[in-house]
Amino acid sequence: MNKNIKIATILPYKENYTKYKAQAAAIWVSDFFKYSKFKKNNYIFGSTSGKKYLSKNYLNININNLKSKFTSSTKEYCKNIIEQCKKLNFDIIEIHNRPKVFKYLSSEINSKYILYFHNDPLSMKGSISRNERLELLNKLEKIIFVSNWVRNRFFKNIDKKLIHKTEVVYPSIDKIKKIHQKEKKIIFVGKLNISKGYDIYKDAIIKILDEFKDWKACSIGDEDRERPVIKHKNHNEMGFLEHKNVLKNLNKSEIAVVPSRWEEPFGRTALESSSRGCATIISNRGGLTETTNNSIILKKLNSLELYKELKKLILNPKKRKKIQFKSYKDVKHVTSINSFFIDNIRESLFPDFNLNILKKRMRIINIYNSGQKNFHRLYNISLGKKFTNGFIRNGHDVLEISDRDFIRRNSNIFKTYNKIKFQDYLIETFKNYNPNFIFFGHTKNLEVDTIKEFRSLNNNIIISQWNEDPIMQSLKYSKQNISNILEYSDFVDHNFLTTDPSVLQKQKFSLKNFHFFFVPVDKNIECFDTYLKNPTKDIFYAMSHGVNRAKLKKGKSDSRVHFLDSLVNKLDGINYDFYGFKDKEPIWGNDFYKALINSKMGLNLSRGLPTKYYTSNRIASLMGNGLLTFVDKKTQLSDFFTKNEIVYYRDINDLANKIKFYKNNNTLRKRIAHGGKKKYFKLFNELKISKYIIEKSLGNSISLY
Repeated sequence: MNKNIKIATILPYKENYTKYKAQAAAIWVSDFFKYSKFKKNNYIFGSTSGKKYLSKNYLNININNLKSKFTSSTKEYCKNIIEQCKKLNFDIIEIHNRPKVFKYLSSEINSKYILYFHNDPLSMKGSISRNERLELLNKLEKIIFVSNWVRNRFFKNIDKKLIHKTEVVYPSIDKIKKIHQKEKKIIFVGKLNISKGYDIYKDAIIKILDEFKDWKACSIGDEDRERPVIKHKNHNEMGFLEHKNVLKNLNKSEIAVVPSRWEEPFGRTALESSSRGCATIISNRGGLTETTNNSIILKKLNSLELYKELKKLILNPKKRKKIQFKSYKDVKHVTSINSFFIDNIRESLFPDFNLNILKKRMRIINIYNSGQKNFHRLYNISLGKKFTNGFIRNGHDVLEISDRDFIRRNSNIFKTYNKIKFQDYLIETFKNYNPNFIFFGHTKNLEVDTIKEFRSLNNNIIISQWNEDPIMQSLKYSKQNISNILEYSDFVDHNFLTTDPSVLQKQKFSLKNFHFFFVPVDKNIECFDTYLKNPTKDIFYAMSHGVNRAKLKKGKSDSRVHFLDSLVNKLDGINYDFYGFKDKEPIWGNDFYKALINSKMGLNLSRGLPTKYYTSNRIASLMGNGLLTFVDKKTQLSDFFTKNEIVYYRDINDLANKIKFYKNNNTLRKRIAHGGKKKYFKLFNELKISKYIIEKSLGNSISLY
């Protein structure tokens, strides 16, 4: 990793960068600056009054007031910055919240540019119109948004084909070690105006304080214009406070209130309140709901609704303490982690600092369970094998290591010893092979200390993990899977999952190095064109729940069994072929393929509730071999496949009706099945997915399709 990238950070003109009146963009820059590995070569430019700046390397630009009377202050500000930038010769220029500044600077300075949006792009000069935003997308190396809400606003009326040039990086905080001793106090932090809902807070808090006389409240903030005033003996309007003193007050408060009327781009106050162990009540505006998973969201934005929610929390201390603890424990956006992510984005602009895969052949260690013990019965559904094939066909060298088979071959009564022996094997193999990239999936046999040892042997090693299983808290089986991912996620460069990352955010993942990938098809594995044949069975489905030594365990089942029970009762006249269901044992290897290609249609039914983009290797087997495939509409696969390539069903009755329909419409069935296979191989073949994984792992910009 190269720490010599030279960066200029440009704050908006008059953005206060002092300890006393720092604004949102300033706090952002200061927070991420202190954790960045590039901070020695990062110069921060601004123009503000006051002293005691938030960080070192800050250069305050004083403009000629006389000149600024005849031209815009921003233009004069940019002229001064341009002079400085030409002297210092920066690799990257990062501009915060001012698209117009990018226009001025890029016309004079040839550099790589990143633009950060802290507010609604549709309200800013330089990004209001569709054409202005398209121009920014085309000219900038990266655009970073403080929330998905802000990014969605940017892409209003714009095709998202260039969304890969953008990222969402949330404002973040440092985790505290423990929840502080709380007082019976309710707190409001922000501008004391109507847009921030201060009038809503006023009416609700007076009523609360009159009713609960042992409780107190306060507000922190200012407002130069006309504003609501709260007059109550138990309420303290504290005015504007230094940020560290704001946090001190949050530490002491039981409840925090953020009832904003306006569309908050993010809502830092809600994040800070929640992280300090406050039971936080928020409105459903803008990006506020992206700040925390544990806030109470007001159903109606008025003082009566706020009063009701406050009263509930006061009268139910058990519920209040539970929310406080969960909020503190599950902090969603952590500065050290997000700073690492930003640094990766910066490095990705200079791929030669890592490795240019277009010019250099890579040596890859691929660690997964190849299933040797079970006579390779999983060869046709092995994701690890497909990765290897893709890497090799893209010109790289691959060394495969089957972790579970190694452990089994070296088995004795001391299983811990086997694991230790495996670590020694990996380290010695690493020394001999000297890989550029380590890729592993679905293993608990790789120790974190071994990953650290890899990095000590080679500072430039890239390490990523993948996981194919579902990610959902509602599924008991999935909780262990989540735990396995988290065990390694802080120690690898990137994590690849077959579930959309938005699902991870809802389940309290705070990491930003997660990527969705679609299970690939492989031309040598999915090699049948079933739509050209005349199979004897109508619909195929195979599952392997509760399996022990390839046989079903007695009494074991899951939700899919109940679904199939109901489905078959609706399939009069349909010749179905379901395995792992009732008395039919699961099938593997060649038997699996024989059954699959002897069916006209296939059901892509996964464990748990339908989740955005989640699919297992099943969908590759079905669509890749030319079966008409049925998928629950709630998986949102319509983002990739049209109704001319796959069949979506709303519920079990809709599914049953569509199975009957397509059984009797062979021509249409074959056309859709053919279209699905063709589209799948075009978008998500083993070559494209393996290239996507490598480039993402290196921090390069690349779209999934």
